[in-house]
Amino acid sequence: MVNHMGKRIWFLLSLLCLFAAVSCGSEEQEDKSRVYNIYVINKDETKILPVEYTVNGSSQEEIIEELLGQLMTTPEKMEYKAPFAGNFELLGYSLDGGQLVLNFDEQYRAQPSTTEVLARAAAVRTMTQVKGVDYVSFQIRSNPLLDNAGNVIGSMSADMFIDSTESEMDSMERVTIRLYFANEAGDGLVETNRTLEYSSFSTNISMERLVVEQVISGPSEQVKGKVFPTLNPDTKIVGVTVKDGTCYVNLNDNFLAQIYNVTSDVAIYSLVNSLVELPNVNRVQIAVNGDSNVMFRENTSLSVTYERNLNIVTTVD
Repeated sequence: MVNHMGKRIWFLLSLLCLFAAVSCGSEEQEDKSRVYNIYVINKDETKILPVEYTVNGSSQEEIIEELLGQLMTTPEKMEYKAPFAGNFELLGYSLDGGQLVLNFDEQYRAQPSTTEVLARAAAVRTMTQVKGVDYVSFQIRSNPLLDNAGNVIGSMSADMFIDSTESEMDSMERVTIRLYFANEAGDGLVETNRTLEYSSFSTNISMERLVVEQVISGPSEQVKGKVFPTLNPDTKIVGVTVKDGTCYVNLNDNFLAQIYNVTSDVAIYSLVNSLVELPNVNRVQIAVNGDSNVMFRENTSLSVTYERNLNIVTTVD
């Protein structure tokens, strides 16, 4: 009798332990289901990295809004950058048939192309973790986002960017470009070098366009305070082409609105000298919305073809 009772007690204890284990396992599984990776951009803007985040919401809509909010929030670690923390605004989103559509204002296009590709990759990798979100597409004021060649980028899945955080990033080409920015007085140029990772998934970006983007974006954090920006940061690139050694740079009219205290020559030759550093460029022709018969700051004609000018290049301590 005692032996039989002991067996019953042992059985009940085993059953309780089993229930406890199942309960703990379910609780642990539930906790894990609330953990998502928020993909952020590294300080050098060469790759994206995952940062674990536990959501508070439970419905699909709550989780989507929470993750989008995290993509706009500056990470605690200063060496990371939030993909949507730039000078643009997410106007809204919609979800239909597994496709999440993100609608931005025009300033989204003002990002350097390399930064935009990383921001897009981070968003796609983050949002496709949500159940029911299989694809992500980007819009500008409800119009499809276009690549540099004018083609619609369309819907993107996480697989399209799988290598942007892993092994393929190691095979990105590292390039050093020479850029010219203003001295403190604004009457001379200072030569600087900038090293960039030239990604294989950004093949639509020519080196000439990359240089123009970098000049417009201004000095890097490493040299700020020693050299100064020359071009209106709201300047948009309409097109950049090269033919027979001449680089044709077509900008929008924001280029004409000079906001920095620099001479006309400093503004013009910051772009010209930087482009002529490329081996295939000897001269630069600048146009505004396709028209080169334009005066820059009422004293400089853009109708001429510009060559390198080292007479205004100075040194900095």
